[in-house]
Amino acid sequence: MKVAIVFPGQGAQEVGMGRALRDASPEARAVFDAADGALPDDPVALSALCFEGPAEALTLTANTQPAILTASLAALAALRAALPDLEPFMYAGHSLGEYSALVAVGGLELSAAVRVLRVRGLAMQDAVAPGVGSMAAVLMLDDATVAALCDEVMAAMPGRVVQPANYNAPGQVVVAGHADAVARVSELADERRGKAMALKVSAPFHCDLMRPAAATLRAALDGVPVGPFAAPVVANVDAAPYSDPTRTQDLLVRQVAGAVRWADSVRAMVAAGVDGFVEVGPGRVLSGLIKRIHKGAALYSVSDPASLAATVEGLRAKGAV
Repeated sequence: MKVAIVFPGQGAQEVGMGRALRDASPEARAVFDAADGALPDDPVALSALCFEGPAEALTLTANTQPAILTASLAALAALRAALPDLEPFMYAGHSLGEYSALVAVGGLELSAAVRVLRVRGLAMQDAVAPGVGSMAAVLMLDDATVAALCDEVMAAMPGRVVQPANYNAPGQVVVAGHADAVARVSELADERRGKAMALKVSAPFHCDLMRPAAATLRAALDGVPVGPFAAPVVANVDAAPYSDPTRTQDLLVRQVAGAVRWADSVRAMVAAGVDGFVEVGPGRVLSGLIKRIHKGAALYSVSDPASLAATVEGLRAKGAV
């Protein structure tokens, strides 16, 4: 079995994430300690936010992004300790999860990634004033139809932005942009026998309104060293695996205002021979999407000691180690 490790993005956070693994695994504890040390001026330690909340603070974008990265990499550390012979064929992550993947392959150092994600989260939050933008999930329509609806609305509403932000799975595309333009796309989707659902988000991510955040991120990434990769990482913006560290900054900057091509990323991994996916970090959102993209995939997850034990048993049974 060829295994890919995949990491969740924003929305997977929950109060208590990572605590049980921290208590059970010295390796997971070391990750939380290192992340806390990367943000020494925070009034509340990042680990405390993960374990105790409050939810309102954890869901602030500037906190959520480094928190999910930390919880995900702590889970990976526990998995590696339990299966030291596991050699994943490829890595990927959804949006901020791509940073987790880059740390996992040795491209980024953990503390640097935590600090960059704090900047990224603040920049994405500040790029658009509250209430100006929104996001919606459009279901039961194909990618081309949703993209065409966005183009139609932008043509009819000059100066407004609405674009596909996440191509998550067949029949699930998230759009982002100005709130009135997103609302209009949602209306048209309903008229075309689709279904649109408004998302509770703090800003319209992965659209042109994020370009100021992309510029801030580029400056934050300047001077951040990127080391050689132990395995390829699939980039969100072009859904292709890469191992050249010199491409990392450009791909991460483009990702901020570009669509996350998750469905194509999974297809690229399958085309490369991956037949087992391990979702590492809080939640199982990606597992659900992967099941819709490639029904034959073997799916595992690691978010707590119970799921870790089940994954270790499953991968051993499949001969992955």
